[in-house]
Amino acid sequence: MQTTFTAFIGQRRLASGAAGDVALAVKRAGSQPDQAIIIFDDGTGRSIDFDLRGEDHEVLARLAKLMPPPPTEISEPPGEPRGRGRPKLGVVAREVTLLPRHWEWLNAQAGGASVALRKLIDEARRASGDKDRERKARDAAYHFMSTMAGNLPQFEEASRALFADDRRRFTGLIADWPTDIRDHIVKLAYSDRA
Repeated sequence: MQTTFTAFIGQRRLASGAAGDVALAVKRAGSQPDQAIIIFDDGTGRSIDFDLRGEDHEVLARLAKLMPPPPTEISEPPGEPRGRGRPKLGVVAREVTLLPRHWEWLNAQAGGASVALRKLIDEARRASGDKDRERKARDAAYHFMSTMAGNLPQFEEASRALFADDRRRFTGLIADWPTDIRDHIVKLAYSDRA
């Protein structure tokens, strides 16, 4: 999933989308700034700075170096001795410290310790996936809200409602906030839960 960014000029949303698109929109708007421009990482809700110096292609080249590439198959460099694990599949050997009873149980499982650990982790990820996504979305909304709405009326009460997962109360408390700020907070907090 590609990270998106949103730029605000004062209380108005300037641009939203991929890093390059937002950076170029900010660069163009920055030539006549009457208010501060802030760029946010939508995944974390935190502000981020882009280096906008130079020509458009230079800005985009710098961003391409900073943004993580989409996941691809991992391959070993040629000529290097093969280590433990299955690097071509993305499996990397690391140290795990367990008590002897844990090792006994793992080694008794079909496929051995590695297979059992992978199954346990996948099961835990499935079981807590929704809660993890909700927590991440709530945290992103709060970080954005703290920066853009920290001085707005009922901020503290809205924060409590956000963390209490009281959506009705939360949206009621922020109803009078500037439209673009309010809409972006709701998008960050609840877009995965429609």
